Amino acid sequence: MSLMAKAPGASVARLWAALEMVPEFHWLRAPEVGAAMVRGRQGATGAPFNLGEMTITRCSLQLESGAVGHGYVQGRDKDKARVVALVDALMQGDMAARVRAGMLEPLAAEMDAAKEARAAKAAATKVDFFTMVRGED
Repeated sequence: MSLMAKAPGASVARLWAALEMVPEFHWLRAPEVGAAMVRGRQGATGAPFNLGEMTITRCSLQLESGAVGHGYVQGRDKDKARVVALVDALMQGDMAARVRAGMLEPLAAEMDAAKEARAAKAAATKVDFFTMVRGED
């Protein structure tokens, strides 16, 4: 679920379309936009404080097989929340291997490649400081 929530909406939509799956479902909770309080800690160990609110979209659905899926995503992308909920429900049944191979693994590879590209870009700006020996012993 973390992978799906963090993935770009365009990548999720593209990979979902490539799977060519249209499972029958009914809404338990249609996609709705709301806000959630984000909490933080100073220095990661201090007392928690309210950092602010962020927009989230959530939904819940049930497949004809009875599997229930939930989708929570950052932002206002109702279609992405729907796909996340469908993937959550499909991973509970016999379609799990197909969804993993066609959606989750390619998504993880794309996100890893993007992470490595960001790290390489940051590494290019790294400055190594050193002290030269002045010879005054």
